[in-house]
Amino acid sequence: MADGKWEYCFESGPMTDAYFILMLRSLGVEEEILVQKLSQRLKNIQHSNGSWCVFEDDGGNLSATIEAYAALLYSGYATAEDENMRKAEEFILEEGGLGCAHPSTKFMLALNNLYPWPSSFPLPLLLLNIPSFLPFSFYKLSSYVRVHLAPILILGYKRFSLTHKDTPDLTHLYKERKGGRVQNVLSFFRRFIPLSRLNGSALKKAENYILDNIEGDGTLFSYASATFYMVYALLALGYDRNSPYIQHAIWGLKSMVYDKSGLTHLQNSPSTIWDTALLSYALQEAGVTPKESVVLSSVNFLQSHQQISGGWGFSESNSIHPDIDDTQASLRAIARSAYQDVQICKTWRDGVNWLLAMQNKDGGWGSFERNRHKSLLRLSPIENFNDVAIDPSTTDLTGRALEFLGNFVNVTLNNPRIASASNWLIRSQEENGSWFGRWGVSYIYGTWAAITGLTAVGVKADHPSIIRAVDWLKSIQLSDGGWGESCKSDKEKKYTPLPYSTIVQTSWAVDALVSACDSLTPEIERGIWFLTSCKADKSLSYQTGAGLPGHFYINYHSYRHIWPLVALAHYNTKFKK
Repeated sequence: MADGKWEYCFESGPMTDAYFILMLRSLGVEEEILVQKLSQRLKNIQHSNGSWCVFEDDGGNLSATIEAYAALLYSGYATAEDENMRKAEEFILEEGGLGCAHPSTKFMLALNNLYPWPSSFPLPLLLLNIPSFLPFSFYKLSSYVRVHLAPILILGYKRFSLTHKDTPDLTHLYKERKGGRVQNVLSFFRRFIPLSRLNGSALKKAENYILDNIEGDGTLFSYASATFYMVYALLALGYDRNSPYIQHAIWGLKSMVYDKSGLTHLQNSPSTIWDTALLSYALQEAGVTPKESVVLSSVNFLQSHQQISGGWGFSESNSIHPDIDDTQASLRAIARSAYQDVQICKTWRDGVNWLLAMQNKDGGWGSFERNRHKSLLRLSPIENFNDVAIDPSTTDLTGRALEFLGNFVNVTLNNPRIASASNWLIRSQEENGSWFGRWGVSYIYGTWAAITGLTAVGVKADHPSIIRAVDWLKSIQLSDGGWGESCKSDKEKKYTPLPYSTIVQTSWAVDALVSACDSLTPEIERGIWFLTSCKADKSLSYQTGAGLPGHFYINYHSYRHIWPLVALAHYNTKFKK
């Protein structure tokens, strides 16, 4: 684009579209064209069995189906008697009804008066008053959870619901709940601490935390999911619907809607920085020089979005929440230009220093913060809470940080910090030779990141860990020459192949083998053949980005361009000189 950025859709399942429809209808906001388009997208992605999925082969997801069904009913662009809605109703009831939905789904329904609040909320507001040095403090949680939890705690305490004259009735989807009520892991505090005198101060702390983390576009931390909760929380605190905060938040959410090429979708967090950094890097790996206008403009764009910390965030509107992966990706893109421009060189140094400063004590890197892995709240029985409550070192982030530092900063195992990170990776390897990746699907992603990271800093091809990892990758190559892994791997923490290869996962596997192998192998050649002959089909669109195990996966529309180009460039550099 003219300003140096690339914009691709960060496409996920029905959740964000459904939640936006629910919120707009409950607030009575006149956005009829937008609601109609979002509703049409929901209809377009419904499966033949009546369900909605969070990844292509999941067979139907109960919570996603409930969310889409409720939103379509509320939108007015579907009725309970429509054939597709009857199929959805049957699926929901067969899977146990509303009572078996994910807690976040029931929470959103309760906010819109579509489901009853539980008799007690599983997390107490007093979390905001627990000192930060204690392991069960709000402030020990990951930044991603804190920004969602602050409004959630307000809403749970207030038991807030927003109703409208057109609020639909979902009682026909009720069935007896399975299992017992979620118990509060901090219930013992209620015996010793008089809560009434603490609630006022905790509410104020939660409100201030929200207001302090609103981005310039009105969203909370540049996440649609957090912004939804913020709007309801501010209403619960007494803010008027026409409050500038609420109106600005709605505007910010609308600005995150991708509306091109027949696709209208509310992105949970637009991936503009990530896409731009990786595309610029890929082009340069393939031989486009820093003097080319496409690289110059992308570098200028990235430089303008470096945050005060020295890091970069995921979205263009993200100015206060840098992360490790976007920082290393942005640094790759500006690396070659840093040798030619004094100001870019400073940007580069600040970014590298921030990245190094974010290394955890165990040697690895997490996503957003340093040493965020000790909160006792991770033991909460709330579904998926443990998956996001803490921010530990991960294979993919550690591997990608090492690959950047080895190839662009020229540090090796002789550096104690690099040796510590490499040792952490080697200790984290699975028995079968693979590694699990947190933010991609899943074992192919983690193994690629680990192999390319280790080899970049000097781990040799004959190292036992590399040999085991290469053997594992070779063993899972599919008959079509590529690689394909199901999102089920992420949920079940066990490698699950797809019956077909994907362009993205094949690129990762080929790139890993190119990095680890001293000579050309049949597996690499077959992988290259797949990459250069792949037709436009489901191989290009399968979800390969991971967000929340079993519930949130991403089709990065940019990935089908980025990773094949990177893999082919590295292949040509190493074997086709």
